[in-house]
Amino acid sequence: MVWVPLRSTRTDRRAPLRAPATRCTTMSLEWLMDWSWSLDGLRDFIATGIQSFRDCDATALAAVACLLVLFVWYCYHVGREQPRAYATVNALMQSAEANGVQNGYVYCHSPECVRCTHHDGLNQKLYHNLQEYAKRYSWSGMGRIHKGIREQGRYLNSRPSIQKPEVFFLPDLPTMPYFSRDAQKHDVELLERNFQTILCEFETLYKAFSNCSLPQGWKMNSTPSGEWFTFYLVNQGMCVPRNCRRCPRTYRLLGSLRTCIGNNVFGNACISVLSPGTVITEHYGPTNIRIRCHLGLKTPSNCELVVGGEPQCWAEGRCLLFDDSFLHTAFHEGPPEEGPRVVFMVDLWHPNVAAAERQALDFIFAPGR
Repeated sequence: MVWVPLRSTRTDRRAPLRAPATRCTTMSLEWLMDWSWSLDGLRDFIATGIQSFRDCDATALAAVACLLVLFVWYCYHVGREQPRAYATVNALMQSAEANGVQNGYVYCHSPECVRCTHHDGLNQKLYHNLQEYAKRYSWSGMGRIHKGIREQGRYLNSRPSIQKPEVFFLPDLPTMPYFSRDAQKHDVELLERNFQTILCEFETLYKAFSNCSLPQGWKMNSTPSGEWFTFYLVNQGMCVPRNCRRCPRTYRLLGSLRTCIGNNVFGNACISVLSPGTVITEHYGPTNIRIRCHLGLKTPSNCELVVGGEPQCWAEGRCLLFDDSFLHTAFHEGPPEEGPRVVFMVDLWHPNVAAAERQALDFIFAPGR
């Protein structure tokens, strides 16, 4: 049985001339009405296709089938892993706003946070996170992290007083208070090339300071003397949206750094300001997997950073790299008329932490995990 649509009559074709758009529509309708479809033709088409498939070489069919199976498996595997993607600036800002950002500072509300909470079950939690990572990805390259987690209590308790990270110690990393500029050459040079950009955005921010109040976005830190202010763009792996909007070029610059720690709780980026007469109490950083980079923005006289008992001075437009898991302090003993000491601080990966280890540590120490 064949269904054949009615054709238009000759009289229809002799209708008066119409506008081009109407004529095109009419032609399309006529073409559709002229078209017919036969169930017998469809059946013959399917039968021909099946016969052609049967006539194909068996080896070729097997290869196509294998490729199809591999493709389906790959799609399933990728969908199941749900890897961490680099989000856009707006997405990061929305995420941070949903996670409790107040006055430009991220406050942790999770009692399970490995960065902020110290408890007896921390090692078990870290080991559970490592096992979960290995199931999703691989145990390959995890030997040093596994060793570190397994013996974390011993490492933290038996470390010499000169270097005692508070949260996590990765064994077998080269130990030194300061690093040469070549340790992270690309990122150091990129930061120094953009010195003027960062300085200009800081100066715009600093105009909001007054004697009576702390401007929005700034955090005042506890010091035995003087004043220490920080303006975070990234705090413990979390973007601070309002602050990033006020320093857009500096924030975009972070995305160009190759070794910036941006996806775990040990990653920070901020502007740090010491007023004259300020002393920061000696303290240890949380881990030795990172090196802290200070780009000097304003460096008056009589300002020093002391790491592991070794003093260093900042220089404007130059980066200073150090391991903050060593006992360290900073002070500004310059005269008031010289103004504050200002640095742009960003946490970079220790150069001897391998790429596979970085990925695993980002997973283990992901914000909120």
